[in-house]
Amino acid sequence: MGKFKNRVLNILFWSVVSAAFIGPGTVTTATKAGAEYQFDLLWSLVFATFACLLLQEASARITINSGMNLGQAIAKQFEGRPSKTLALILVIGAIILGSAAYETGNILGSIAGLLLIFDIPKNYFVIGIGALAILALSLKSIPLIARIMGGVVFFMGIAFFTTAIQLEPSLEAILKGAFTPTIPKADGSGLIILALIGTTVVPYDLFLGSGVLDKKQAISEMRFGLSVAVILGGIISMAIMAVGTVITADFTYEALAQALTYNIGPYAVYIFGFGMFAAGFSSAITAPLASAITARSLFDKNSNERWKTNGRYFRMIYLGVLSFGLIFGILNVNTIYVITIAQALNGLILPFISIFLIYVINDPCLMGEENVNSWISNILMAIVVWVTMIIGSINILKAIQNGLTKANLLSKEGFITDNLIITISILAFFLSIGILFLIKRFRNVRFRLLIKEDDLINSL
Repeated sequence: MGKFKNRVLNILFWSVVSAAFIGPGTVTTATKAGAEYQFDLLWSLVFATFACLLLQEASARITINSGMNLGQAIAKQFEGRPSKTLALILVIGAIILGSAAYETGNILGSIAGLLLIFDIPKNYFVIGIGALAILALSLKSIPLIARIMGGVVFFMGIAFFTTAIQLEPSLEAILKGAFTPTIPKADGSGLIILALIGTTVVPYDLFLGSGVLDKKQAISEMRFGLSVAVILGGIISMAIMAVGTVITADFTYEALAQALTYNIGPYAVYIFGFGMFAAGFSSAITAPLASAITARSLFDKNSNERWKTNGRYFRMIYLGVLSFGLIFGILNVNTIYVITIAQALNGLILPFISIFLIYVINDPCLMGEENVNSWISNILMAIVVWVTMIIGSINILKAIQNGLTKANLLSKEGFITDNLIITISILAFFLSIGILFLIKRFRNVRFRLLIKEDDLINSL
């Protein structure tokens, strides 16, 4: 009984990862994808779930083997180098920027969920969510926050599963969409794919998982709890996409509410609205928390009291990110547009952070000679970088193309062709191969350094 209880608590603890990536961004992006493309983009959620598990496991393994969280390990890599300050600023800038963008979606999405249920002025919800988030973040125990978020994810999952199952989606369409990668030619499909990946493999989540992890946890325990939590999170995201397939008109929250009412009954709107609020509230806590943990791991060198969980610097970071989301929650902005852009932005940041992660986990001086990443894992991580580089590059070019077209500086046909996409894919492939060769060289150099240190110790 004790072992079973520990496993349940372990899964609840690691559900903080699911709580972080299943936010309103996931709800909005997945339902929008289901509404516009049915199950055609389900494969991107399957890929994203696999990529999330792969990168999260690597980040957690760094913490268990080195005793450092991911931020501290990255800082260690640049110790004594002139480029250290620039590298740390780039990392913390990317994480805080991504978290702030994500937080905006969290606040707006959770409000949208409540507005499906209650006819109350929006600003009251903004104040209430902000107060609850500050209360939760003020708790002294980060593991306690993680378990509370795990409980929220559990109830959120029930809400979305209940809604999806009652719609009785086609099993054949689900299997085809999950295992047949396609990119529809319709405008915006690439942005949706990048958003689906960016909302599942959240860059700041890598720092959050390693920052809250108990360094004494066994790797087997970590892998079990993390695998169950992430896979369940991925299945919940897929259930959300299934809900979106009932919409036949343009995607809006109102259209979703009408479709659910027509297909299931009026109570379905209440279940879905609660699920969306739960998704937003849990992520509204994890995004600021991840930013503060990342900043502390990169810049706190001497266990400064100001960087402790209730310290001034720690509070400044999480309150800043939370405030950013609350301000946009008050402003009258397009919720769906902001959330989609926020998820796509996280998708663009992902390959950048992944490259740092690959280098850290291949350092024998940090990980120990027997604990460096296997080459199979390195290749799989390089594939994640390759895919995200392709989709990210195409979407940057699409944004430029749309801007030039609207300014009448480019014809409606644009410059993005199939040949250009193939060229980008090939270039990204060679960049990924280049990263693997650089890692091999880096590992050899670090192994030689480790041997010299051992020989010096033995000679003494």
